[in-house]
Amino acid sequence: MSAPFVEIPEQEFVLPGTRTCAGCGLALAYRYILKALGQDTIVTLPACCLTILHGIYPKTPIAINAVNNTFASTAASAAGLAAGLKVTGKDNFTVLAMAGDGGTFDMGIQALSGAAERQTNFIYVCYDNEAYMNTGVQRSSATPQGALTTTTPVRPKEQPKKDFLTIMEAHNPSYLATCCSSYPRDIYEKFKKAKEKDKTRFLHVAVPCPPGWGFPASQTVKVGRLAVETALVVLFEIDEGTFRLTGKSLTMARSGRKKPVVEYLKKQDRFKKMTEEQIESLQQEVDKRWEYYLNRANM
Repeated sequence: MSAPFVEIPEQEFVLPGTRTCAGCGLALAYRYILKALGQDTIVTLPACCLTILHGIYPKTPIAINAVNNTFASTAASAAGLAAGLKVTGKDNFTVLAMAGDGGTFDMGIQALSGAAERQTNFIYVCYDNEAYMNTGVQRSSATPQGALTTTTPVRPKEQPKKDFLTIMEAHNPSYLATCCSSYPRDIYEKFKKAKEKDKTRFLHVAVPCPPGWGFPASQTVKVGRLAVETALVVLFEIDEGTFRLTGKSLTMARSGRKKPVVEYLKKQDRFKKMTEEQIESLQQEVDKRWEYYLNRANM
């Protein structure tokens, strides 16, 4: 039986006039995140691409309340907001903590781990463009092996991407999910579900970045879809401990069709120095992880 069709509301919370780069995957994802969460949302965010999207005080294209925090303290700020709202009896608000991979995988991990261990009542979102894009495309622990950055400009990054989803699952959040900006309905449905829950909820959103990854701005949606179609990004959710594949990843699991990773890599300049041996090694890693998810989903 197919899932019921979910109508996406017309009301916009990301208005014209954002300062993001052309083709920004974050702007596309954020539009549907806010459609799902609605007006009664307070977002807290560090210095990052999302800060650029929000604009410079006193003007902003974002039609919800927002708080700026320091780079490492997004989850701490969200915990404070959640506590303040609870004390004042304003239980109709959703607290949204949102940071990039650098502010989550690296500098923000301590505050996030502490808040998640305490099961603090907020939604935490890592939008992952796989480098410190706002400050010049520097390597982060989310940068994939073989990628060029401004801090690995000659010899590509040697270490694999940190498995942050496993780290967060170990904290037993009430809801954990992955999304990609190229699949907005999947984003909308997962954030609607997350909104209805309490305690800590963690969502990882893959957002392609044209200038940082080295592809034309017109190809953002295509590159994001290739990330999912090659299983470099797997769409799933863990709802109260129950794992299931979703969206395109579920379709792929049922059909048995998965594209080779080289189709994704060749679209981006950041992977131009990868050797055939490195590509084959990455393919083996992706295949192994995909089989793990298939087995976990009983496919």
